[in-house]
Amino acid sequence: METFTRWRSETDAVTGMREYLAPETVEEVTGAIRFAVKWHGEQRRPTGAPYLEHLLEALEVLVRGAGVADVDVLRAAVLHDVVEDTLCALTEVEAVFGPRVAELVRWVTKPTAGPGADRQQVKEDYLRGLADAPRDAQLVKLADRASNVQTLRNLAPAKQRAYYAQTVRYVMPLAAREPWFARWYSDWQESFADLA
Repeated sequence: METFTRWRSETDAVTGMREYLAPETVEEVTGAIRFAVKWHGEQRRPTGAPYLEHLLEALEVLVRGAGVADVDVLRAAVLHDVVEDTLCALTEVEAVFGPRVAELVRWVTKPTAGPGADRQQVKEDYLRGLADAPRDAQLVKLADRASNVQTLRNLAPAKQRAYYAQTVRYVMPLAAREPWFARWYSDWQESFADLA
């Protein structure tokens, strides 16, 4: 299974993007990276890794793996958690990056569970709803989840199994529509088959 962990910093990402993308696209995506850094700051992932690494992995999956060059999809991939995991409002994303990027970010932003709501059910409803998302939003979600599941072994064993099952149930059907992602997720599933 191919992993996407080369782009660890803005410098790494810019250098990597230059191999695949037009200079103006690199510049616009770099603006999104800086915006994400501003909002995510020193945030860390549950594994302890800097949050930025996850965002750059999602970007790397799309660029180096899936061959996506659409600037709005790439910017949305970098910004996909900014509304969900920081105090940034979707209106600010729209003001800076436009309505298409904001709409893609909206699709991949998990809703907050209200008082008394079952958080797991809210998450599953959100994942189920992605089947109706526009293709570009699905690409962002596929890259986001690919970043997360490539390091699945870093989670506690019970979480590994739950996340594996959730990925197979909700995300792999989205991947089936995209040849590169279908192959990658099939390889991933085989690599983690012991979690089934």
